[in-house]
Amino acid sequence: MILIDPPLWPAHGTVFSHLVSDSSLDELHAFAERIGLPPAAFDRDHYDIPERLYRRAVEHGAVEVRSPELVRRLRASGLRFTKQQHSAELGAVADRLLARWRRLMPEAPDLGRAVLDRWCERHRRYHTMQHLTEVLDALVTLTTREVPFGRFPRAVWLSAWFHDAIYDPTAADNEERSAVLAEETLDGRLPDAEVDEVARLVRLTRLHNPDPADEAGTAMIDADLAILGASAERYREYTRQVQAEYRQVPPDQFRTGRRQVVQHLLDLEPRFHTAVGFDTWRAASDRNLGEELARLDG
Repeated sequence: MILIDPPLWPAHGTVFSHLVSDSSLDELHAFAERIGLPPAAFDRDHYDIPERLYRRAVEHGAVEVRSPELVRRLRASGLRFTKQQHSAELGAVADRLLARWRRLMPEAPDLGRAVLDRWCERHRRYHTMQHLTEVLDALVTLTTREVPFGRFPRAVWLSAWFHDAIYDPTAADNEERSAVLAEETLDGRLPDAEVDEVARLVRLTRLHNPDPADEAGTAMIDADLAILGASAERYREYTRQVQAEYRQVPPDQFRTGRRQVVQHLLDLEPRFHTAVGFDTWRAASDRNLGEELARLDG
């Protein structure tokens, strides 16, 4: 059941209600989409809904309850997400990532922390530690099954760490700036040829068009695009995260731009360059991109 409390919470020149589900977040996200709530309005276990949309939510079936009752029902559902839980979850993810960093550069733990801090910037919604983890996991998938985490040279793994180290959704040069950051940060710590290779791979993520014979480049690009072949549930979460990163863009303008991106990805051939990447992610990516395009057209 979808629940909403009175619009009593002041912010941004208006007052807000809280919109929750007492059964599932999937139900909550679907309802929010129906009434035109942007993904950026979601905050871990609820949507902040402005007063102007309160009546629309009720007309679409949200049940009006007082705030204490809403919180009680949310807690009873098991969907309540406290700040302490959020902090603990982020801390556990960071610890796992830093352990992976230490396997790459055990002599430079502080550098790993500094790079990871960039992935935790407050404006990020998709380009976060979750994306970094998924890219590293995708690279593991692309390695030989018998010797995981051993097939690709260190530069490939480091390029994953640096490829979105600088991310500004309003900028067009994130990849170049991230490559320069890698060059400046790794200079003197690694051989020049290895630093150059990390930067080269980071720059490849701008156009996603590696030479087919470039084993390191095709691996990095397939790993970066592996999200396209995620489960349907994760892919829908990814699309909400992307829209939240572009929350400063008017919804109609975002929809137009996003449709162009999705159509480009559908037309991209090859979309995955490695045999393992094709077998693992191509079919699911066809489904995910096709369904997103239908939603955008609808």
